[in-house]
Amino acid sequence: MNMNVDMSMNVDMNVDMNVDLNVNTGMTMNTDTLKAIKSKPHLADLSLNQLKQRAIPADFIPSNVLRNKRIFDVVLASIGLLLTVPLFPLIALAIKLESKGPVLFKQLRIGQSLPSRVEIFMMLKFRTMSINAETESGPRLATKNDARITLVGKFLRKTRLDELPQFLNVIRGDMSMIGPRPERPSFCRRLEREIPYFTDRTYGIKPGITGLSQVHQGYDECLEDVKNKLGYDLSYSLSLTSVSSWLKADIGIVFATIKVMILGRGQ
Repeated sequence: MNMNVDMSMNVDMNVDMNVDLNVNTGMTMNTDTLKAIKSKPHLADLSLNQLKQRAIPADFIPSNVLRNKRIFDVVLASIGLLLTVPLFPLIALAIKLESKGPVLFKQLRIGQSLPSRVEIFMMLKFRTMSINAETESGPRLATKNDARITLVGKFLRKTRLDELPQFLNVIRGDMSMIGPRPERPSFCRRLEREIPYFTDRTYGIKPGITGLSQVHQGYDECLEDVKNKLGYDLSYSLSLTSVSSWLKADIGIVFATIKVMILGRGQ
């Protein structure tokens, strides 16, 4: 994992509209994000290695935010599981009737990144693709009208119902309700070479079932999608500097996620 990246940021705090952030990713950050950066000016002056050698998440993400976020995760995931568990047999039956293979799909994903280690875990989803979908093609991003996705899988993805088993990942502590999308190790290595700061999406933050990038953009189909989502992920991490800003961000994302599910805007 390449950690030797310069984190100097050239930003104009007086700009009212979206401005370019000089990280060679082609992304923009809005004024709310810039205010968050301005409130923690010492972070912008540090190199990435220096930043990681500091007491993170204790310094960058206050302990009371982490504590409240974990309580929020467990409570919301437990409620979500209780409310949606009656759907599990129906979804399982639909998957089984259409295609052979297991109902649940398990895949290794990158979890929270810490100074001493990077966590990995087995993520759970309802299966949305045909069995052995990557036998011939190998690992690759799903695309629009992807032939590997089943008819039931298309519905599950549009409504985000395929993500319901991840409530268990949240309760176990592998994931958060809200955070950056967890990536596969094979994709993560490749993306780190292509996109500066990519691995910092989950530095001190657990990946989430939903998040700012997921509700604004959905699944990644190309490298440009990943670059755009990185901007959202970094913006979200800056909202974790206080309980009030974190709570405001998470509640907004929860309602945006419900809207995506009801309107079937997932991919």
